[in-house]
Amino acid sequence: MSITAAVGPGSSQRIGGGARTNDGDIVTGITIGLKPSAGLCLVVGAGPQLQARVEGLQVRGMSCRVVPDLDGQTGGDVALLLALDDDPRVNAVALEWGRQQGIALRYGEGCPAESTLDLLRTLDAEPRPVRKAQGASGRGEVYLIGAGPGDPELLTRRALRLLQAADVVLYDRLVAPAILALIPEHCERINVGKQRDRHPVPQDEINVRLRDLAQQGLRVARLKGGDPFIFGRGGEELDRLLDWGIPFQVVPGITAASGCAAYAGIPLTHRDHAQSCIFVTGHRRAGGVDVDFPALVRPGQTVVCYMGLHTLPALCAGMLAHGMDPLMPAALVEQGTTDRQQVIVGTVSDLPDRVAAREVHAPTLLIVGSVVTLRSRLEWFQGRPDGQGF
Repeated sequence: MSITAAVGPGSSQRIGGGARTNDGDIVTGITIGLKPSAGLCLVVGAGPQLQARVEGLQVRGMSCRVVPDLDGQTGGDVALLLALDDDPRVNAVALEWGRQQGIALRYGEGCPAESTLDLLRTLDAEPRPVRKAQGASGRGEVYLIGAGPGDPELLTRRALRLLQAADVVLYDRLVAPAILALIPEHCERINVGKQRDRHPVPQDEINVRLRDLAQQGLRVARLKGGDPFIFGRGGEELDRLLDWGIPFQVVPGITAASGCAAYAGIPLTHRDHAQSCIFVTGHRRAGGVDVDFPALVRPGQTVVCYMGLHTLPALCAGMLAHGMDPLMPAALVEQGTTDRQQVIVGTVSDLPDRVAAREVHAPTLLIVGSVVTLRSRLEWFQGRPDGQGF
């Protein structure tokens, strides 16, 4: 994929770790941050990385318009032009259009005008001094950050600030691409994600990496999906950092239960339906599902099960075997809070068959309880077409 960026003349905008001068020269950088008052960002093209870039700008408060081409477009309100197409010819046309509209781009000295992504990466790759965090005995610091359920706008301001101040980020598999797009280009990224029944980076190795990087004086962001203290093993990692004397901070995130339920239009509690809520994890253990089923079938509560896609039949069968009403409403939320959100609604007895009939991918969240019936009235977020509701 190639990227072309153009900023209106006379503007001064920060680009990544560098800046654009008043005459439009790029000094360095690729991640673009603009004040909301700067104007509209026109994004031209198509491709798998486009949405993540757009969401990264929107998190910073930039208003964006995405178009596949420039037919019928005018440049009067455009402060920034980004061409993010896989075809460099589309980007070349967009750049020329930007020039004609007065959204001129002039590259720095010695940089060919036809360069796009390679140019920006070359500029951003200039040697940077290693920043030393202010930790004990000259050591660095670890930021344990909750990334939330997927929508980058659900990040806290503190999470975004520390993420962009980090020198290296260790992230999990379930962190959304739009969140990863907010990491500065100069920051090293290390994927330590785990998958079902496969842990390519063992937990002990993750702990040691955090220690070693911090002892180099680096600011280390440990980025986890949802909230790091809810099924995120954040407490385990901090225990080891304490043993090694590594300073740390914790930034809570919106956990999947509250984020996905809200975007699905399902309140977790309601005076007429549920006065309590219980969170469980649906991972297999020793060939079965290790769940306290009697606790899940108590009246007047909502059950939320994390990571239960592949154990959904066993979870539902276990609840039914312990007295759950077969007609109890249930919903499976796939990739909640993102533009790929899908909600499949049924009952405890038929939801596994409904899910099996669809193409569903993790991450998912199972919600069981009469609160699910409220979705038909309270649903507000339009993702992919969902299953039949009540």
